[in-house]
Order: sequence, then C-alpha cells, then structure tokens
Amino acid sequence: MSDTSAAMEVPPELGKPNPGVPPAPPPVSSRERYRGLIWLVAASFFMQALDSTIVNTAVPAMGEALGVTPLGMRIALTSYVLTLAIFIPASPWLCDRFGTRRIFAAAIAIFTVGSLLCGISQTLPQLVAARVLQGLGGAALMPVGRYVLVRSIDKRDFVRAMSTVATVGLLGSVIGPLLGGVLAEYTSWRLIFLINVPVGVVGYWMNRREMPDYRLADPHRFDLSGFLLFALASAMLLTASEVASGGGGQWPQIAVSGTLALIFGGIYVWHSRRTEYPVADLNLLRVRSVWVALAGNLFTRLGVSGMFLLLVLFLQVGCGWSPTMAGLMMVPQALGSICAKWVINRLLQGMGYRRFLLTNTLVVAALLASFALLGRNSPMWVIAPMVFVYGGFMGLQYTAMNTLIYNDLDVKYASMASSMASTAQYLSMSFGIALASLLMEALLQGHAHDDYVVSFRWTVLLLGIVTATASWVFSRLGRDAPKRGASV
Repeated sequence: MSDTSAAMEVPPELGKPNPGVPPAPPPVSSRERYRGLIWLVAASFFMQALDSTIVNTAVPAMGEALGVTPLGMRIALTSYVLTLAIFIPASPWLCDRFGTRRIFAAAIAIFTVGSLLCGISQTLPQLVAARVLQGLGGAALMPVGRYVLVRSIDKRDFVRAMSTVATVGLLGSVIGPLLGGVLAEYTSWRLIFLINVPVGVVGYWMNRREMPDYRLADPHRFDLSGFLLFALASAMLLTASEVASGGGGQWPQIAVSGTLALIFGGIYVWHSRRTEYPVADLNLLRVRSVWVALAGNLFTRLGVSGMFLLLVLFLQVGCGWSPTMAGLMMVPQALGSICAKWVINRLLQGMGYRRFLLTNTLVVAALLASFALLGRNSPMWVIAPMVFVYGGFMGLQYTAMNTLIYNDLDVKYASMASSMASTAQYLSMSFGIALASLLMEALLQGHAHDDYVVSFRWTVLLLGIVTATASWVFSRLGRDAPKRGASV
C-alpha cells in the first residue's frame, strides 16, 4: 500500500456513525443564507419600478391637471432619472464612509418623503422639485442593493439572485401601468405617488433586520470636484435636449449647453486620471467587458427608454383610448420580461454573452421598429402580443447587460462597477426619454398637434435604428469572454 493510500484510509471505528453526535447539516448556499436581503433589495426595486411605470400611463391626466401638454410632462420624468444618474456615483463613498445599512435606510426615507411631496404638488415646478428629491433617495437604492448582493452572494448564485430581484421588481412594472391608468381615470393621479409611502415604511423596517453593514474603517476622501464636473456635464446635456425639444430656433442656447457639456466632460476625464480615488474610475474601462457593457447599455437604452411613454401617448392621445385601457396594454410587457428571466441563465450558458447580446439586440431593434405597423384602429388582440414579445426580449437584454459588467472584475471593484453601471443606465434612460420626445415633437411640427399616429410611426422606426447600433458595440466582446461570463 502506498503512502497516499494509507493516508486516505479511514479506520473502521471512525467510519461508523456516532449516535451521540448529530449529523452535520448540509451546506447552505449564499442565496438561502441571504434570502431576507434578496427580498429587501427586491422590495426597493419594486418601489422604483412601480413609481416609474405608474407615472407613464397618467402623463396625459397629469399634464391636463397641471396645464401643460403631454410631451411637456417629460421634464417630470427626465428630472427624476437624471437625478438618479448624477447622484449614483456618490453612493460607493457614502457606503464606505457611513455603512450600507445607514445609507440604504436614508435612501428609503428620502425616496418616501419625495413621493409624498410629489403627491401633494400643485404646479409642474413643484412636481419637478419633488421628483428631484425622490431621485436623490432613489440614487442609492439600486447601486447599494446591487453592491451588497455582489459582496454577499457567491458568483455561481449571482445571476439567479439578480433574476429573483429583477422579477419582483418587474411585478411593480406589471401592477404599475394598470394601476396608474385606473387611479388617473377613477380617482386622482396624486395617489400614484402616495402609494409609495406604505411600501417605504415596510422597506425601512426590513432594512434594520436584513441589511448587512459593509463599510471601510478609513475611507478615502470624496472626489467632490469630479462629482461636480460630472453633474454639470450631465445637466448641460439634458438642458440642450430640453431646449431643442422646445423648438423655436433656439440653436444658440442648444450650442452653448452642448459645448459646456463637452467642456465639463473633458475636464472630468483629465481630472479623473490625476485623482487617486475618482468618483467614476475610468481605469475600469480598460477591461473590455466593462466598457462594452457600459457603451452597449447606453445605445440600447437611448433607443428603447422612451418607447412606453410614446406608446401611452399613441394609445391615449392618438387613438382615444382610456387611461385604464392604455395601462392594461403595458401589462404584457412586464409579463414578458418576467417570463424571460427564467431562461436567461440557460441562454447565457449556451450562447455566451457575445453571441447572445449581438443577436438579441438586433431582435429588440426589429421588434421596436415593428410598432410602426400599428394604426389608429389596431385592435387590442394585435397590440397585446406585440408588447408581450417585445417585453420578453427586453427582459433578456436588461439582465444580460446588467450582469456583463461584473464578468471579469475582482470583487474589490464591485462597488465602483455597480455605481458606474447604474449611472450609465439612468443617464441613458434620461436621454432616451428626451430623444423620443424630441423626435415626436419634431415630427408633429408638420401635422396637427394631436396627430400622434404618424409621428409615433416614424419615431419608433428611428429609435429602432439607434437601438441596432448597440449590436456593433456588443460584437467587440472577446470570443473567449462569454464562456467565462456564463457562470456569473
């Protein structure tokens, strides 16, 4: 018998079970151990998803109540999303300095108070100010939730955990459109925001029990200069798009805002390379999967983010549907996304990130453009399946894009990567909504202002082209990277 065999041989008495010692419990997966945390993060996603989707179907009613056109209400949507994008980069430092539990609790509280103020707003400026406060709280919900999950959940369970979180969040997308339409038609659009208050109270209670408290004993200094440069560049870009959508030949103001955005952005790039701890670490862009994930997210969401606002306006203003019926047509989109979440892991394992995202992005672009086939008399049984299929492929797209950025990164970069991913997501969403509204406004200039049908058709065709450009970005992924990413 060799030395190795002798070392591995178990004496007979040790191989017998000891009746006085209970058997060792089976190992518990990180997903089971942090089940409460997963549901807490899912609840925050639910609150944000509910708020985002519930507003869309009430835009015409809100515009009528506040004395503005439906497309003029876009500032109430973009201000919230842009605030998310601007303040998300501060979340990693805040977590390091004050701890994830305290920051998440503060985020829930601020978001809830902002929702309350939105519900009692009397004018559009008041609503926009309340949406900014709401966005200030929401800016920490998603990145902190993602960061804590990355820190707590094993890599092999991460995609499944994120799918669970996203599915619960999508329930808010299912309930939101229909509930928004019902409230706007039969009660008051103000209840759309007030509904967040009890959800926020439950989330605050869950945070005290389930949220781990990750922090650094000696955090670095906050990059205030970089934060201000990034905020100014983002605000100037949105200002340029808002001025452009207003028409009236205001090209000098557009040029000034756009030039300032480029200047501030350029100064930030220069600043970040000379700062030890920048608010957004551009060195991570040297990792191919990171820059592809961010750039692909940007072009995809630039094309698709304004789609459901346009569809609601098309159905309510162009086709004369009630808010409830228009909201009902948004439900299949969320149901399609939920169904897609259960197959995404298998698809990524079989195809890999590169082949999957290259193909799926082109399918999404084609489905988006196919909405141009709809007309004023298109029946519900035609629209609902189109929305369901589109939502399914978009659900696949979002999950793949949101997990790609972590593919080749060490866990020590998870906080920064989460912040950058969320920033890119919301920044592109705000510009996507602005771009969709801008195209719609421009195409309405030559028609009666209530002729949303023709304008809707051309707008979705153009947005489909924008979305298709993201497939080229995803083709830049290395051919060997997808197989590694399938295990994320």
